[in-house]
Amino acid sequence: MEIWKFNLRHLQATAKIVELGKVNAAADAVNLSQPAITQALGRLEKQLGVLLFERRFDGMKPTEAALLFAPRIDAAMRHLNTPHVTMPRLRALLILADQGSYAGASQVSGLSLPSIHRAVADLSTAMRRKLVERRGKVIALTEGGQAVVQSLRLARIELETGLTEIEALKGRETRRIAVGAMPLSRARVLPGAVTRFIRRHPKVRLRIAEGSRSELLGPLRQGALDVMVGALRDPLLEEDLVQTPLFDDLPAVFCRAGHPLVGAEPGMEDLARYDWVLPPSGAPLRDSFDRYFGRSGMKPPAVPIESGSVMMVRQLLIDSDFLTLLSPDQVAVELEAGWLVQLVRLPQGLGRTIGMTWRASWRPTEVQRHFIEDLVAASEALTEF
Repeated sequence: MEIWKFNLRHLQATAKIVELGKVNAAADAVNLSQPAITQALGRLEKQLGVLLFERRFDGMKPTEAALLFAPRIDAAMRHLNTPHVTMPRLRALLILADQGSYAGASQVSGLSLPSIHRAVADLSTAMRRKLVERRGKVIALTEGGQAVVQSLRLARIELETGLTEIEALKGRETRRIAVGAMPLSRARVLPGAVTRFIRRHPKVRLRIAEGSRSELLGPLRQGALDVMVGALRDPLLEEDLVQTPLFDDLPAVFCRAGHPLVGAEPGMEDLARYDWVLPPSGAPLRDSFDRYFGRSGMKPPAVPIESGSVMMVRQLLIDSDFLTLLSPDQVAVELEAGWLVQLVRLPQGLGRTIGMTWRASWRPTEVQRHFIEDLVAASEALTEF
């Protein structure tokens, strides 16, 4: 079920009935007549295929469906934060932002070119800000337009989430979870959590997007990802995000089998003689590397190759005398196969914290909370091992 067939004001009125308990009070709050809200509510219940309220002499009692949907509507309206956004305007601007041209937006959506032009222009006029501008043959968002689109995307996610919750109530599972996986999370904790979760919810769709933190932050902020798992930042500089730790990871120094340092119990001076391949500056692993050598008063050795890809690092180590710093979990297969060797484990206090990151405004659904519980359980199982 798509959100585009619904009327935003009618949805807002529904949430107000849940909050205030009476149609006439909701009518005053959203500036609609009582008959208009009553008619809209009946139409909405027909569209959803569920009753939202029990009509009683003393007011309207919300059903379970209404109690699930109303908070999502309220969250969507907070993201919009303006009465000027209608559903056609919301749809038109989001499709235009995704496609980069009016022609592309029309082709994908089936909406006419004039209707998209009119919806975007009307929203721009109502908000008194330029939202899009032409750059050559494409349409680009202005800085103000990017902020508006970000809010619209989060509002859409809230409404779509509410609809999936109602569908689940009706016995039709359409709920989904989108997870951003940074390198270390893919080694053990995330597979363990996924296995636990799928046993509980075999019909819930789970999408895992792999990448570095910088690659995953945009989709997380836009609502394309629900949660991101990997190394946490200390301090966290982004005020719109929240971090929750899962476990601490202590990296080690690795090299290829047959490296000159294998079996030599190398000291800091020995490690400093070789080039390293590491993630870029700012990554927690790189910070551990800098502190490791900084503690001994030594200048960190050269890092001529920067990469956060374990696959890339593994191949470079196998084919050269480079050294690297990784979690043993990330190269467990390579160690078992005898391709790589662990030289030195870093001292306590030089590790990194692995955890979850999500939007401060995120309100997880029931199944999303279950997935978080499974992440915690999988992390606890790792630390006990």
